[in-house]
Amino acid sequence: MDSNVFIYSFLSSSHPLINVYCHLNFLEMRTYTTAIFTSECLILQTTKNKKTRKLRGHVSHGHGRIGKHRKHPGGRGNAGGQHHHRINFDKYHPGYFGKVGMRYYHLLRNQHHCPAVNLDKLWSLVTEQTRTTYQSKTDKAPVIDCVKAGYYKVLGKGELPAQPLIVKAKFFSKRAEQKIKGVGGCCVVVA
Repeated sequence: MDSNVFIYSFLSSSHPLINVYCHLNFLEMRTYTTAIFTSECLILQTTKNKKTRKLRGHVSHGHGRIGKHRKHPGGRGNAGGQHHHRINFDKYHPGYFGKVGMRYYHLLRNQHHCPAVNLDKLWSLVTEQTRTTYQSKTDKAPVIDCVKAGYYKVLGKGELPAQPLIVKAKFFSKRAEQKIKGVGGCCVVVA
């Protein structure tokens, strides 16, 4: 037996005796003097404790009735959806087969995707520290990038604190634009 293979035997709560063969591979590093040990553990169970011994005398060995636990008796996957599995497809998946309507070339499913944020949630997109930092400075204003935060449109619900800010978004509602400009801020439309 190799010198770096060790056999451990220990008692376990679920099995009376389990042999663990732990093979330690020694890997040398070219540039470093340290060594790395990788462990490949294989748990071997004794034959008398195996499930197959307990199931002797029970005809199907826990795999159901006659005809069950075979490879692919009904075909692989969705095979036979219009033939021998038709009842299942008609009952639970009506309309699975066939075509309806016209083709839509180059369909963009997200062309109307436009998540929106209201003015009352606008300051939550930046940290509280950012807000307090720019509160005292009158010559500078914080930039809130809504697109970066995952919002495309700014809507006008709620009130803004009287503090100028620069808001970047793809779309602004009329009321949102009025309220942002009302506190001394500006709206920047980005592509």
